[in-house]
Amino acid sequence: MRAYGRRKVLALAAGVLAAATACTSSAAPPSTKPAAASSTPSPSASAVAVTRAEAAKVFTEITLGDNVLRADGLRGESSLEGRLKLEVEGLTTGGRTPLTQAAFLSTGYAPPRYRWGTPTLYVPRFPPGEQAPWFSALATRDGRPALLTFAKSDLWRLSSVAQLLPDQQVPEIQVDSEGYATALAPDDKTVTISPQFMQPVHASVAETGSAGVTAGLLAPGPYTTEVAEQIADLRKEAKLSGYSYDSIFSADSFPVYALRTADGGALIQYSLSRTTTTTTRTAEDDPLPVPDSARWAISDPVLRRTLRLVETHQYATAVPPLAKPSAAAVIAHDGGLTRASGT
Repeated sequence: MRAYGRRKVLALAAGVLAAATACTSSAAPPSTKPAAASSTPSPSASAVAVTRAEAAKVFTEITLGDNVLRADGLRGESSLEGRLKLEVEGLTTGGRTPLTQAAFLSTGYAPPRYRWGTPTLYVPRFPPGEQAPWFSALATRDGRPALLTFAKSDLWRLSSVAQLLPDQQVPEIQVDSEGYATALAPDDKTVTISPQFMQPVHASVAETGSAGVTAGLLAPGPYTTEVAEQIADLRKEAKLSGYSYDSIFSADSFPVYALRTADGGALIQYSLSRTTTTTTRTAEDDPLPVPDSARWAISDPVLRRTLRLVETHQYATAVPPLAKPSAAAVIAHDGGLTRASGT
């Protein structure tokens, strides 16, 4: 994405913010209340790749910029396709990109806008030379708590959003005396599921449920064992009807983010793809109806041979410390259909 396009979006977002604050009382600053302050003295906050103040600015710029692009065409960039390009190339990355693209395409370029609350920031203490810093935030989205993760390469972008499930809370995040969190290494062995294995473990449980080798690592629920049960039932139904059905979860190249929690465990945020394929035995069999959720991507109401649906799902999971092993719990989720095709 050309830099001026990104600057234009952020300039408009800044104008929106200025207008809002001019008409209302001063907004409360983003919360950086330490969740579990360490007694160990920490280095100066100046020696970090991203400060909490910078993280607060990134949160505001990107969430406002996102709403600007979802609301109106930009001067000189009025085409619907141009707005989508600015959004997916300039403001999103990771699993958030396909979800954002689908939000535009599935609604005729009229995706929903969100009301974001004041964030609580969880900013890892990365050294100044860190090439890929990131941070997380807990904020309400349309009144419901959601976890967001922002990552930087050439620019800061929104990588993940997962809405807290009913009756779930974000575990207390461990921070040092200056309020900075700790990011776990991919191969961290102090937790029951190392961050680098979180995606394949979840994919395995979602496909095989309580019968697989990963049984017991993730707690049962609607995004783990219940998904596996649904897949098994649909596979049996399809076979009886003369179809073949399969549904596979994969990590693709989506990033994983892990924060140390106060109990020595981890809060891990990650994405998975789910590819579901339904195929008739011959083209002369009963046609496959295209579900309403996929009609934005497939114009034909029925298909003769194969239907392929790709979903992107984003999760946050609380993983216990190895010293106190128990099943990890999925506490937040967001996702939906991102591609569809067929013949």
